[in-house]
Amino acid sequence: MEERSKAEGDARRGRLGPAGLLFALAGLVLFAYFVWRAGPAEVWTNITQVGWWFAPILLLAGLRFAVRVQAWTLCFEEPHRLGFWEAFKAYLIGDAAGNVIPLGIVVSEPTKAAMASRRGIPFAATFSAIAVENIFYMLSVALFILSGAAALLLSFHLPKVLRYSSYGIVVSAVVFLAFGFYAVRREWRFLSAALRWTAARGLGKKALERRLARVGSFEERIYGFYSRNRRRFPGILLCEALFHLLGVAEGYLTIWLIDGARPTALSAFLFESVNRIITVVFKFVPLRAGIDELGTGRLAQVLAFGVAAGVTLAIVRKARMLFWMAVGVVLLLARGLNLRTVAAEAERAQAAALGEKARPDPVTET
Repeated sequence: MEERSKAEGDARRGRLGPAGLLFALAGLVLFAYFVWRAGPAEVWTNITQVGWWFAPILLLAGLRFAVRVQAWTLCFEEPHRLGFWEAFKAYLIGDAAGNVIPLGIVVSEPTKAAMASRRGIPFAATFSAIAVENIFYMLSVALFILSGAAALLLSFHLPKVLRYSSYGIVVSAVVFLAFGFYAVRREWRFLSAALRWTAARGLGKKALERRLARVGSFEERIYGFYSRNRRRFPGILLCEALFHLLGVAEGYLTIWLIDGARPTALSAFLFESVNRIITVVFKFVPLRAGIDELGTGRLAQVLAFGVAAGVTLAIVRKARMLFWMAVGVVLLLARGLNLRTVAAEAERAQAAALGEKARPDPVTET
């Protein structure tokens, strides 16, 4: 079973590798193009204006990690518990893997769970906690970008492309929020339902039937947390709200340093809203290279800061991402591992968890 899982993991990495490298190359080309269009000299001047104030920007970014880590620790159920600092280190390692490895979206969360599991907590428990936290996070992101798109539409006269994009974002966010709240409220096992529907039509029936019980067990963990731990919801939601507020504060400070004039809170809010959209939609592009410069530059133009200011903001964000990624890599090396090793370990742990026969979790027994 282990050899089979390893072979499947190698094959999957082999398929994803070329696509990931293609996205990374395309991102680098776009990055160079938009820096050239904005004016390298002006961008460099803007960067030098940040200077030593880059330290508070790094601190704000670190605090953003900290509040999401705190939300993650609140999503564990007894008898499992993960200390904040161990969770923080696992989170940084997973984030580094997700940002460095092309198409790292498929390894980031399993890597966090695998690193946390090295402290004796079952992988299924750590991964379920991550899944629960990500549900809260995605719902908060949908609400945040919905508010940002609505504010942009109501406050500015937008070019046609940006206006229609904002309409699309509003509609998509409303649909996602409605689906999410309905699924959680009704405890809708839509993954199991999808597997049953597919199996009933003879599409990979045997493989799907083997996975059905495991997927059902995973859904029970998710919805079980919802029914048993509602007292924790305010704390988790507060952490997610602080994550977004700290992002607005980071954008506010950065634009202030770049432009030299104090921006409005609305401008900082809009910059962070667009940043969330880019991060969620283009997670498969390492560091969102090129994409962030395009989106932030266009928004900065609409807000009358100038394209160069938007491109500089995107570059400063990359610089602080690289700093915290470096911290994650150092933590990884301190454990005697490397990014390739930890990605493979995360895949093996995930495959092993999926390969176990579904059995009642001690938390869910009554």
